[in-house]
Amino acid sequence: MATLNPVMHKTIEIDGQDIFYREAGNPNAPTLLLLHGFPTSSHMFRNLIQVLADEFHLVAPDYPGFGASSMPKVDEFEYSFDNLANIIEKFTIKLDLQSYFLYVMDYGAPVGYRLATKYPHKVLGLIVQNGNAYEEGLRDFWQPLKAYWQDKTPENAQVLADNFLTLEATKWQYTNGVRNPEAIAPDNWFHDQYLLDRPGNQEIQLELFYSYRTNLPLYPQWQEYFRQFQPPTLIVWGKGDYIFPEEGAHPYKQDLKNIEFHILDTGHFALEEDLETIANYIRNFARSNSSK
Repeated sequence: MATLNPVMHKTIEIDGQDIFYREAGNPNAPTLLLLHGFPTSSHMFRNLIQVLADEFHLVAPDYPGFGASSMPKVDEFEYSFDNLANIIEKFTIKLDLQSYFLYVMDYGAPVGYRLATKYPHKVLGLIVQNGNAYEEGLRDFWQPLKAYWQDKTPENAQVLADNFLTLEATKWQYTNGVRNPEAIAPDNWFHDQYLLDRPGNQEIQLELFYSYRTNLPLYPQWQEYFRQFQPPTLIVWGKGDYIFPEEGAHPYKQDLKNIEFHILDTGHFALEEDLETIANYIRNFARSNSSK
């Protein structure tokens, strides 16, 4: 019987906020810093951590407002991607993470790329799963978000809340575009929705929806980072993702020379359906690039 590696569930204080994180593996092994997407948390990495902790050191924090981290109100904390990246930067410093592979997914991409461009020499490599650094693919799903960026009104906010913050919408994120919806555990959307439904959390998510507009002007800077520093990159992208469709994956090949590219027949949360496949890709990729 396969042995699953124990995962520790810890909390550390950053700027007065309790930041929850999952950690497993030998701290002297190569580190994988796992940055989650919306509307989930480090919970999305719960199985991957157990699978890879025999060989790697894995750390997966929850951003403020997500998972088990602090959830200050919007008038008590700046919910922006700049500030989420600031918190994660201080988190890596406090944990003394000198070098790491960055696994970025969805919101994890704009958080992680801010970190990578500031500390390029700490990044052993990138693992990119449905996270954009190019405008290709930001299509129909993004229209109500772009309308909110142009006009931050209560009416446009309500459209986003109705479309993206309900149980039906959260379930859709997990099941849309997958091969077999019956393979996806409903625990995922029940867990995420419970946290989204906390008083004050909708306002937090709306602030981050609005802040997402600040990511697109940084795309050229991130692309320049790719071209200049050429971080080894593993792409594992669910092609059925309506939010970040496959066309957002291909432009990475224009700027990165050392790239391993896999399009998977699954949806947005690819780890739910293709855990073993992705874990094997990561294991081989990280082994090959740990000596950097």
